[in-house]
Amino acid sequence: METSPRQFLIGELEGRAICSVMYAYDGHRGNLNYLSVLPEYQKKGYGGQMMREVEKRLLDMGCPKINLLIRNTNVDVIKFYEGLGYKTDPVVCVGKRLIPDD
Repeated sequence: METSPRQFLIGELEGRAICSVMYAYDGHRGNLNYLSVLPEYQKKGYGGQMMREVEKRLLDMGCPKINLLIRNTNVDVIKFYEGLGYKTDPVVCVGKRLIPDD
């Protein structure tokens, strides 16, 4: 929130935060991180609403494409994004851990 408050959305229902997402645009691609919806509010359309708002905001910024990183074992999340029109790109994702993952 301190570095890019306009690229962090919180969804509220009756004054309670029920979902959130961080997104960024580097001038080339949009990136999305940590879309989350409280378990009791999942599968009610809130995640889709958040995604539509992020897509609109990124498009307004001139963003041509959004990239997501999802663990290949997270099948439910992959299905969620496929339901929103996202497709698997033929790319290889490489990474290097700088801080150990305990």
